[in-house]
Amino acid sequence: MSKEAVFTMKLDPELRAEFMAEAAVEDRPASQVMRELMRDYIEQRRQAREYDDYLRHKVEAGRASMRAGRGWSNGEVEAAFAAKRHQIMANQA
Repeated sequence: MSKEAVFTMKLDPELRAEFMAEAAVEDRPASQVMRELMRDYIEQRRQAREYDDYLRHKVEAGRASMRAGRGWSNGEVEAAFAAKRHQIMANQA
């Protein structure tokens, strides 16, 4: 990968000193650590967007199901699972 861009940022002197010291302990250049942090950040944001898209799709599918009359109300779900719990308890006795 070509390294042609320069990235300048303002830091508190204490933060910079601690960062540089930790990078030195690992015997790694600060720029290498920053690139790794940037890549991790980009990946985390990509995963968050993908999850948000997935969740939005699932919610919309559920809403469409309800609009089409295929969904159950909370009361119906609670009643169905109460009946299942009762049946399991009766079978265990």
